[in-house]
Amino acid sequence: MDYKTTGVDIEAGDAFVSDISQMVKSTHRPEVLGRFGGFNGMTKIPAGYEKPVLVSGADGVGTKVHVAELNATGNPSVMRGIGLDLVAMCVNDVITCGAKPLYFLDYICTSDIKTYGDWVKELVSGIAEGCNLSGCSLLGGETAEHPQRLAMVDPVRDLAGFCTGIVEENEIIDGSLIRESDVVIGIESNGVHSNGYSLIREMLFKHKIFLSDTPELLNPTIIYAPVVASLLKDFPIMGMAHITGGGIPGNLPRCLPEGLKVDVDYNAWPLPKLFSKIMLAGEIPEEEMKKTFNMGIGYCVVVPANVATDVQQRIYGHQLNSWIIGEVTHI
Repeated sequence: MDYKTTGVDIEAGDAFVSDISQMVKSTHRPEVLGRFGGFNGMTKIPAGYEKPVLVSGADGVGTKVHVAELNATGNPSVMRGIGLDLVAMCVNDVITCGAKPLYFLDYICTSDIKTYGDWVKELVSGIAEGCNLSGCSLLGGETAEHPQRLAMVDPVRDLAGFCTGIVEENEIIDGSLIRESDVVIGIESNGVHSNGYSLIREMLFKHKIFLSDTPELLNPTIIYAPVVASLLKDFPIMGMAHITGGGIPGNLPRCLPEGLKVDVDYNAWPLPKLFSKIMLAGEIPEEEMKKTFNMGIGYCVVVPANVATDVQQRIYGHQLNSWIIGEVTHI
């Protein structure tokens, strides 16, 4: 016996690393040190910081990757969107404290790199695109091959991302400056993003919905780093929240100081048709929808009421819609 006969092809793995080298290098900021393909990734702290704080986060895309696999046979490019999702889920968390994304690492596990190499290349292509959009380096990662002898083979068996950002210590946004009468601006999502897919997969399995006539289920998560960086330059941003699993009720309160709340007006923005379709097809109660999905709002910023109009105009300049969805009040 040898390693290859068990399902792990080292030569195919080495060829894959060589194939993605230029994609990875295209994301490198000037601070990156060392050569591609080493045992680790190194980067210097960017110049200009007096008391830099590193901010880290890790996340995945959940079972959305398996929904994408249903549509990827003969069309591996579908996996590019999953790569964007992976970066977005990590970067959007890191930037909520005012940090700038600095570098990103990925972990991809496939059952067969030779068979599914094109799928994984598209995945890395999306990760590289997401890093370029976020302004961070794809510093390194791991592509593992876990062969599976059973009938069910997952092309991408596991997927995780890791992001580190940087912020000046005295510029950290932790919500402590939020005051009563501040307003919450909700920025549009691009659909479901990367949460709630276990429920969606169950609906697909039971033929409540069909991927063929609901392609927007695979819209990649919006990366909010560019618009947030723009807002931070010119406006007082008191708090921010990335709307992921748990929806608005589970995420917006995480940026509020003790004693304050926001009564969200769900009529303040038009509910995207995708969520109506999911709710009706699955006979899902409205409150369950709000706790499971973002309902059309992917990111929130808390600002003083007197700058809200200007903030919304800036957001619109980034080709994103936004709405005032609530006001901060005492509990």
